Amino acid sequence: MLVFVGSALAFLYLVLPKLLGLNETWNRIQHGNAWWLALGALLEVCSFLGYIVLFRGVFIKEHSDLSAAPGGGALARIDWPESYQITMASVAATRVFATAGAGGIALTAWALRRSGMGRRTVASRMIAFLALLYGVYMAALVIVGVGLYIGVIPGPAPFAITIVPAIFGAVVIALFLCISLLPADIHRVIGPLTAGRRGVARLALRFSAASATAAVGVRTAIELLRERHPYLLGAVAWWGFDIAVLWACFPAFGGSPPKGVIVMAYFVGMLANTLPLPGGIGGVDGGMIGAFTAFGVNVELSVVAVLAYRAFAFWLPTLPGAVAYLQLRRTVHRWGTESSGVLRGAPGGVGSTT
Repeated sequence: MLVFVGSALAFLYLVLPKLLGLNETWNRIQHGNAWWLALGALLEVCSFLGYIVLFRGVFIKEHSDLSAAPGGGALARIDWPESYQITMASVAATRVFATAGAGGIALTAWALRRSGMGRRTVASRMIAFLALLYGVYMAALVIVGVGLYIGVIPGPAPFAITIVPAIFGAVVIALFLCISLLPADIHRVIGPLTAGRRGVARLALRFSAASATAAVGVRTAIELLRERHPYLLGAVAWWGFDIAVLWACFPAFGGSPPKGVIVMAYFVGMLANTLPLPGGIGGVDGGMIGAFTAFGVNVELSVVAVLAYRAFAFWLPTLPGAVAYLQLRRTVHRWGTESSGVLRGAPGGVGSTT
């Protein structure tokens, strides 16, 4: 697997530019239609706004179960400015450390814990957030893949690049629905099966705790969907506007594939974000270009459009995200100072006169 990935990356970065002419590609980027590229930048900003809105819908917007949960009082500390800082810093971390968004997940969890939110609340809500965000991703693979293949959505439809990803998306959705059925007291079922085996029992306990938290998170996502919470449209906006950036980059250079092909190639290419590459650079680019090639799109056009899109997707959030991270560090320090002040003023606490 590593050999295949290394060979593919070497081809994309060493051979492909020579075949197409790297200088010519960059010249085309520089001479792209400025109005279309400006539209792409605006659409990328709209995508970030969708991410912030979804964050508030899952973590912050008052729900009865969250406000009553341990650490629910931390919600008062996180308003729109703090939401912006957490989400933009998270997006920047995801761009720098791709690996399926692990960098952004870790940073978001750290900030929420520092705000005073309970560990289990953070974990379950993070799973709910990811389930909603990537639920749109998997649903799009199924709907667009099948739609292209049966002809409902216009465009070419190679089986390997439509039905195979659609099957993958359906399996992931089914897996998460199965997780939601796990009982909260799954440890009561697993415990007796591991009695007398300490090592196995410890592993089983950790597995049952993680499974129970995951189940709570997925059920929370389903409950939010049933409530038809308007903030959840942020998940659609995050993906939809980002895809629109890629769409705008094609006419900027003189051509445009069918919209269904753009959507499918986008999501197939995004699977490369699971590779441990900075921002998915190389993997995502190559995945998208390869997908467009499989759909019969002109290779030169695909290369220049995807490179322009990646410039927006990587650099536009990275610099503001770095600034947001510095702001978040100051915010977290303020939270720590406020918490220390509360403890000192509490009855029996440090500095108390009782």
